[in-house]
Amino acid sequence: MKQVVVLNDADNVATSLAPLDAQSRVEVELDGQSRTVTVLDPIPFGHKLAIRTLSPGDDVLKYGEVIGRASEAIEPGRWVHVHNVESVRGRGDIE
Repeated sequence: MKQVVVLNDADNVATSLAPLDAQSRVEVELDGQSRTVTVLDPIPFGHKLAIRTLSPGDDVLKYGEVIGRASEAIEPGRWVHVHNVESVRGRGDIE
């Protein structure tokens, strides 16, 4: 059974289809190739898992859309959520 979903080759996060335990491994399809990512943090159902390295300020891409900006370095396998992503929508303080 698939544990995560990635819908666009540009995505740098996957969405969990079930809760994921730390140290478990998930298979993701990236750029036409299967890769294994080791989960580094517990990931709740429906939450995001980094599948590529993100540097501070990088766009977070899910389903091919920008959903936020990394507020810190995020390595593959890390939980991606409000503690390490800032919103970029509807903000008057950024372009």
